[in-house]
Amino acid sequence: MANTSSAKKATRKIARRTAVNKNRRSRVRSFVRKVEEALAAGDKAAAAAAFQAAQPELMRAAGKGVLHGNTASRKVSRLAQRLKALSV
Repeated sequence: MANTSSAKKATRKIARRTAVNKNRRSRVRSFVRKVEEALAAGDKAAAAAAFQAAQPELMRAAGKGVLHGNTASRKVSRLAQRLKALSV
């Protein structure tokens, strides 16, 4: 347990940041799940719309440090690839 007042404050700050990051990560997963469900259903229009919403959300998470930049780019790339394959 934290002993000093600064350590106690740091603990409170970490708890707040963890809650924010958890919320952001959950939000990203929800957006990605919507794209994957539309792809699985074969609905190209819904998948494209969901992808357009998910892409900035992934990049925002990368910018905020919730995801690594390369991880976000890889996820966007793979979703785009699957979306393109659906239209062919």
